[in-house]
Parts: sequence; structure tokens; C-alpha cells
Amino acid sequence: MTLDEILVEIKKAENIVVMAHEAPDGDAIGSSLAFVLALRNMDKNAYVLMKDEFPENFSYLPGREFIKSEVDFETPDLAIVLDCPNIKRVNIEARPYFEKAKVKVEIDHHNKNDMFADYNIVNHVSPATAQILVSSFEYLGIEITKDIGICLLTGIITDTNGFRNTNVTIESFEFASWSLENGINLPKIYKQSMMTMTRSKFEAQKLAMNRLEFFENGKISFTYMTKADDEALGIKAGEHDGIVEIGKSIEGVEVSIFLYEKEKGFKASLRSNDYVNVSEVCLTFGGGGHIKAAGATLNMPFEEAKSAIISEVIKFLNK
Repeated sequence: MTLDEILVEIKKAENIVVMAHEAPDGDAIGSSLAFVLALRNMDKNAYVLMKDEFPENFSYLPGREFIKSEVDFETPDLAIVLDCPNIKRVNIEARPYFEKAKVKVEIDHHNKNDMFADYNIVNHVSPATAQILVSSFEYLGIEITKDIGICLLTGIITDTNGFRNTNVTIESFEFASWSLENGINLPKIYKQSMMTMTRSKFEAQKLAMNRLEFFENGKISFTYMTKADDEALGIKAGEHDGIVEIGKSIEGVEVSIFLYEKEKGFKASLRSNDYVNVSEVCLTFGGGGHIKAAGATLNMPFEEAKSAIISEVIKFLNK
């Protein structure tokens, strides 16, 4: 079985790097830190490769001292990619380490996955990569300590939108119950990861809310932010998170669209409520994700990007 083979590779390895997708969310960060803590408990020289992308609301997570932008070994014995459907989405500074690694592993839950590693654990129905790690650690006999549990619970809470998304499973609540039984402060983690925001993030949400537009008789909501907005408000890594959920929560909206400007073009973040597969929408632009939560990068001017993404969503609304 692949999991057994991965454990063999872990035991053989000394220098290990863990990485996730660019602009990491709670699942990517929580899963990465949980895995590196587990590896450290196995006496491995392991680090998470993540550069200047740690949102402040996850500052409570254990293991942050093992996050590095680079490490002092060029050729890892093992590279583990988490919560990432293809190598192009891995943050660019970490990719060379993955490419040079002697053995490559990926663990993911996205609908479309390139199976790009030597060993691939992909569970499309899992609500979070962190939840795959819960069952994987249990199967392999890797102890889930309190610190590891905090990281895994954060991943599950954030990728199920606080246990509110339809992707939540019985196993999600079982692990939440285990966490409470083992002294993990679930309400505190929920508040910190889902409800607490910086002043700049609040101002970003307020600006985006004021810009909301509606199309197709209110079935599509749209808003955006530019680099100039980010500079004016002092937006930090992760502070765009949650903006796309504003439109989704409005009665009658099926698809919520949020565009924000990157160094080149705009990143589109999409959410749907009932029947539109936004992953398929984003695949049109080379992106992807989940059925009800996906994203893509549109390398085009704002008005062109806005028109393109709305037009594509309309096609799926009318299918």
C-alpha cells in the first residue's frame, strides 16, 4: 500500500522538506506544520518551505520555527507536497527543492490532480488535506500530539468553513471530538482562524463589500481589489481570505467572484452555493480547485478579466 511505502521512505530519509501551494490557506499551513512536527518527532531534519506568506491569524500554530524560505541542503532525501493539485501551484521558491528531491510525495484532496509525485495520496471527497493526514497518521501509527492536533484541526476547520460547508464529514466531527477530549481548545482555534481579523483585513472586506455588483438577476456577485488598494490599506499575506464568502452569503447568489490584482494579471477566487461547478469554470483559465471553491489566474487587464470570468460563469449557470 502506498502509505506503507511512504513510511518506509520517511524512515530512510534524513533531510526532508514539506511544501504547499502558493498563498497558503489554513489547510495548507496547518497540514504542513502538522507533518513537519510529526517528522521532527521522528528525529528527522525537516522544514516547511514557505516564504513570507504566513497570515497573522494563524500565529497561534505550533511549529512556526520550522518554516524557512530556504534550507542548507540542496538535494532533499524526501520532498512532501501538501494540498496542491499540480507542481505549478507550489510556491516558486520551493519548486527547485521538489525537483531535486530523491523521493517525491504528494497528499491532496482537490478534484483535479496531476499525480505528479512518486507517491500520490489523493482523496477527492476529503474536505481537507488535514483530514487525510488524520487518517494517514492513525494508520501508520504516527502519534498525533496536542500540537499536531491543533494544526490538523485548524486545517479541517478552515477548509470546511467552520464545519458549515457541505463537504464536512462525520470524520470531521469525530476529530473535533477527539481534540476536545485531548485538551485542545476548539472554540479558541475556531475564533482565531475564522473570526479574528486585523484592521487592514477588515478595511479590505469593507471596500470589497462596497464594490459588490450583481449580474444575471442576482445569481452572480462580483467584487475586486487592486494592488493600489493593497498598498493603501497595508494588506498583508492572507488578508484577501474570506472576501469571496461575502457575496456567497447573500440570498439568491449562486456564484460569488472576487478578483484581486497580482504582479501579473488578476487572481480569481470563486465560490458557489448549490449547482455550479466552479472548478470547471476555473479550468477554462488554467486553474481549478473544488466543486464549490476554486480559483484561477487571469493574465489580462482588469476589464477584460472581469468580462471573461463573468461570461464563463454565465455559461455554467445556464447549463
